[in-house]
Formats: sequence, structure tokens, C-alpha cells
Amino acid sequence: MPIYEYECTKCGRIEEAWQKFSDKPLKMCKHCSGRLHRLISQSSFHLKGTGWYVTDYANKSKSSAPQKKGTKVDTQPESSKKPETTKEE
Repeated sequence: MPIYEYECTKCGRIEEAWQKFSDKPLKMCKHCSGRLHRLISQSSFHLKGTGWYVTDYANKSKSSAPQKKGTKVDTQPESSKKPETTKEE
């Protein structure tokens, strides 16, 4: 159920009300009987499940194979590596 914020035009108090979408908006302040108007407030939400950047795409930049402790990770780019030479006999 969403939480709506209302501000009184007479006394300036801000009230919060838990209301269904189908409920009618509040019209009268409990404290001074002034007129209320609904405020637009910032809400937050978290996208869960598959298909979102946080769960699927953000982790693709990391290595898919987990590293064991104590193993050395090669951080040198391919272009700066020296080619390996083999001895022909």
C-alpha cells in the first residue's frame, strides 16, 4: 500500500497517510481543519530478478572463473607481452 504525503495550506503541517489506490484523497487537516493537498514525494525502489543491469550485466566484466587464493593473475595487456620463442632442433 502506498504512503501519500499531504500538506495543509493553513498550518503547513505535512501528514503521511497509508492509502489504497482506490481510496479518495484526504481533504481536511486533523489539526486545524485546513485544506490538504497531496505532495509528490521521491520514492525509491529496487529492481530484483533477472534481466536488470545490476543482476546480469554488471557482473559480466568480472572473470567468469573464480580465482583461488594465492594464484597469480596476469594483468599485463596482450599487446605488451613478448612472443614466446621456441628452439628448433
